[in-house]
Amino acid sequence: MEETVKRFKKRLEELRVYDHAMGVLYYDMETVMPKGAIALAGDTLGALSKTSYQLQIDKAFVADIQAILAHPDAVDPITLCEAKRMNEARERIACIPIDEYVACQIESTAAFAAWQKAKAQNDSSLFLPHLEKLIDFKRRFALYYRPDAPAYDTMLGQYEKGLSTETLDAFFRDVQSALVPLIDRIQKNGYQPDTSFLEQSYPIWKQRELTKYLMQVMCMDPEHSACGEVEHPFTTNFSKADVRITTHYYENAVQSSMYSVIHEAGHATYELNIGDDIARSPLGTGVSMGVHESQSRFFENYIGRSEPFIEAIFPKMQELFPEQLAGVSAHAFYLAVNKAEPSLIRTEADELTYSLHIMVRYELEKQLIAGTLKVADLPEAWNEKYREYLGVDVPSDAMGFLQDMHWSDGSFGYFPSYAIGSAYGAQLLNRMERDLDVWTLAGEGNLQPIIDWLKERIYQYGCRLDPKELMEQAFEAPFDPKYYTEYLTKKFTALYRL
Repeated sequence: MEETVKRFKKRLEELRVYDHAMGVLYYDMETVMPKGAIALAGDTLGALSKTSYQLQIDKAFVADIQAILAHPDAVDPITLCEAKRMNEARERIACIPIDEYVACQIESTAAFAAWQKAKAQNDSSLFLPHLEKLIDFKRRFALYYRPDAPAYDTMLGQYEKGLSTETLDAFFRDVQSALVPLIDRIQKNGYQPDTSFLEQSYPIWKQRELTKYLMQVMCMDPEHSACGEVEHPFTTNFSKADVRITTHYYENAVQSSMYSVIHEAGHATYELNIGDDIARSPLGTGVSMGVHESQSRFFENYIGRSEPFIEAIFPKMQELFPEQLAGVSAHAFYLAVNKAEPSLIRTEADELTYSLHIMVRYELEKQLIAGTLKVADLPEAWNEKYREYLGVDVPSDAMGFLQDMHWSDGSFGYFPSYAIGSAYGAQLLNRMERDLDVWTLAGEGNLQPIIDWLKERIYQYGCRLDPKELMEQAFEAPFDPKYYTEYLTKKFTALYRL
């Protein structure tokens, strides 16, 4: 068994190296790579993914995994957990023919480049053929893995283990029934806070200084983190020693990058605080996208849009933008960044209407994967959903179905994790308030005790526990979306004086 474990660990290190190389190349492709080089990068990613695939399904490696799983008492808990995780990953890809696996990786790169061009030119015809290919790939892969299960349920489980359309349908019904009447009351109320000062010119070089400050407030170690600039912000982690966030700056919307930085820093904080004992292990990353989004949405909204936190950071903002914020109080800024109004762009949406944006994507994904919605009909179906759920007209595909990057890399089933994560965050806050004076800490700009609390209950475990087990341990109770709807009802009833 000692020799078996030694071989197993060596193979894990090989796989880690390939994942690292592919991750760095992908990050480079997203941030600074010349567009003309993307096709070459796609070939390289295809070759690296082929080798990684072969390493994972290698018969000797599989035999070592099975030997460890057959003798759980003969190995330490971390090794056993690693073997279980690698076996699950192996089963998911081993059923896919290698030529199809590699072809999908190459197509994902081509689709991303096509999406970028389609969005920039507002020409959906450039992207739709690639989207159709990716849907076909992902549907087939899901059915290879679980031929008796709905393909979309299998995709959901890839991002949040145990999640199903049955669970999500019930979740979104609860959210919709609680929040839509509140949104309607706000719209009929007639009051909206002044946001004109947010639309002034905020020099991008100064916004970069704000990013550096916010990363410091979020306790991001500059020796192990960095921020790049992209079309669509994201976070990538190569290990807890190297976590990178990204943002996009708009000169006339300072709050856009401000909150994308806090959001991505929430992701990064999770990865930077993984337990040292699993830092170089396949267990050394966030357990699921739902749990990950609980952290990004927690810091972006529950902390970042709170009045105490804004009071803490507002002096620095006035220092950076004295003309733009002249005569503006921290309270006025708080009201402005919490304005609730149906809108077009998901990443700019307020807390209250945000889940409606996710519902649009969820329902369209279900139909696309089931084959009941043709890819050619997606733009119009998107526009109809936005009229139905948010009451807004979509003026262009660039501001419609092309706005998000997720479908360009085949991430079908990812979007619901944003809504589930938001609901997780509300229940975490409720539990945290029993242990910490959260709002005094936020008002001091002192987030370290909050991060330490999350590290103890979530971060340190990485993938050692399944999402459901991890979150119920953190909540000390079963998951309940009522905390989410009650939080939003209380907050926005007060904000809008209902």
